[in-house]
Amino acid sequence: MPMRADWMWMNGSLIPWDQANVHVFTHALHYGTSAFEGIRAYSTPQGPAIFRGPEHYRRLHDSCKIMRMPLAYSVDDLIAATKTAIRANRQDSCYIRPLVFRGYETLGVDGRKCPVEIIIGTVPWGAYLGAEALEQGVDVVISSWRRMSPGAFTPLGKIGGQYVNSQHVAMEAHDLGYNEGISLDAQGHVSEGSGENLFMIRDGVIYTPPLSASILGGITRDCAVAIAEDLGYEVKEAYLTREMLYIADELFFTGTAAEVTPIRSVDRISVGSGSRGPITKAIQDQFFGITAGKLPDKFGWLDHVYAAGEWPLEQ
Repeated sequence: MPMRADWMWMNGSLIPWDQANVHVFTHALHYGTSAFEGIRAYSTPQGPAIFRGPEHYRRLHDSCKIMRMPLAYSVDDLIAATKTAIRANRQDSCYIRPLVFRGYETLGVDGRKCPVEIIIGTVPWGAYLGAEALEQGVDVVISSWRRMSPGAFTPLGKIGGQYVNSQHVAMEAHDLGYNEGISLDAQGHVSEGSGENLFMIRDGVIYTPPLSASILGGITRDCAVAIAEDLGYEVKEAYLTREMLYIADELFFTGTAAEVTPIRSVDRISVGSGSRGPITKAIQDQFFGITAGKLPDKFGWLDHVYAAGEWPLEQ
């Protein structure tokens, strides 16, 4: 079934889902002139809680700045709008998709004369790579498609048109029978998955590619680093080569959609024992414990949609 809800926040107002439409000459539809985010609101005993909203919306502002798309709403405005949409849809948990895009005015490549529009949709969505993947891990392939390079595109921006690159990686992997693909950067270093950051563990040390490897600066990536260091593990940013993945003790993906997902094989070569490793599990346990409200939110990552006593809602 298609993802949907009852209400959508669009350009400052709540509107019925089916009325959230654009013209077919919308600039973003032709040229990919949009910026977006993926955010989750997790189910907790106090109701839905937005996970790291300020960091996600700051990154949205950064992407819009890179695209020269003025965004008229502050981070606080966008968080308030998100809560409005979640409340209207009466959701216990959801995936949140903010999208800023150039609208309908001209078909010139320079679309700065077009109006800038914004939507925030909140929809049900489970584990991106499958619920079983969180425990069993996924099989991945090194893609023949390289990650876009700085100077040609802007890897630090979460910009719609650039995700054609990610689509090539994902489609190739699926056509070859894998769950996901990993791309290398222009210099041949390991970059990231089609929509996930990557971590490698070897001899108890955790490695992750630096921003200069053409990765997106992931919010969940930052969570994994914070959790790992809090647990006493050493985390290093370092350039990784393809063969280093083959001899890793553990590998895992991070991302808003993927959350913390183990990788059990690369190019049909088993990672470690071929199942989720102990360090990956330790990070998962902390991550999912915090997001479910079962462990203390020591990092201040959760923003509850309802005040104490307001949840559960009356039916």
